[in-house]
Amino acid sequence: MGKGTIHVKQLSKTFKKGNVQAVKDVTFSVREGEFFAFLGPNGAGKSTTVQILTTLINATAGTVEVAEHDVISKPHEVRKHIGVALQETGIDPSLTGREMLLLQCGIFGFNKSEAQERTQELLEIVQLTEAADRICGNYSGGMRRRLDLALTLVNRPKILFLDEPTTGLDPSNRKSIWEYLERLNKEEGTTIFLTTQYLEEADVLADRIAIIDDGLIVAEGTPSELKSQIGNDLITMVFASTEEVTHAKATLEQELDEADIAEREEQLIMYVQDGTKRLMDVIRVLDAHDILVQSINVDSPTLDDIFLKITSENATQKGEVNYG
Repeated sequence: MGKGTIHVKQLSKTFKKGNVQAVKDVTFSVREGEFFAFLGPNGAGKSTTVQILTTLINATAGTVEVAEHDVISKPHEVRKHIGVALQETGIDPSLTGREMLLLQCGIFGFNKSEAQERTQELLEIVQLTEAADRICGNYSGGMRRRLDLALTLVNRPKILFLDEPTTGLDPSNRKSIWEYLERLNKEEGTTIFLTTQYLEEADVLADRIAIIDDGLIVAEGTPSELKSQIGNDLITMVFASTEEVTHAKATLEQELDEADIAEREEQLIMYVQDGTKRLMDVIRVLDAHDILVQSINVDSPTLDDIFLKITSENATQKGEVNYG
């Protein structure tokens, strides 16, 4: 336990309008000081879960403790210990960056000298000292994201919730935020709960990852543990048409024992334990059946691969068509 922990048990959320069950019996925990990434396709339940954890909406069922407090019965206590940066920033374009930070300090009860000191400290941390007295309406997207991050850090939160914080940023700004988040987590021990659409971001930053799809947790573990679930290697085959993909998949599954193959537009992805050895078997089968492949290669799996595999399998089980 600790002020930097999160405990979610059998969490569900149903929206009355349309009777939509956005989250279904979700259970997970985040340890103090952990960098935890929460992944899922659009509409999977990520943002709904974050809104519940940050006291913005109530759950339909289940229990949620954040910073050792129940989010329903003690939301004010939870808010004392968390910082929240959602996808839509709450920045007033008519105020300067310095004015926004001073205002936030006032909300948290800082006196004038404390507010000025904390504001200057945060401006330096997010590298906005030169732009501090410019109105926020003239800030670039990257500058607004950095200011929004600074605003969430005013009260030195034990837990920082970040909902896709680097979406739309160029690689330089994204890397800058990555580096700061790593320092915040490793050096200051801040627990970070991150949702992101960049799988590389989770791979680089997260200690542990949970993948949610259709309101359910479908996978959880360290990046290396998740990658190991789909084998040591991937054999990627590219064909000229989807018809050839379908034919090749059926042939490989018939000729090779326990072939684990996913279809993705004009590609087949085969999940294997020994890529080099299995590659020779694949080439032999394709050649024997006169199936032409435009390219074929062996790679180590990435989080993108595990994400696509798991969400594709989930879509297949629900009878949905998956377009990758």
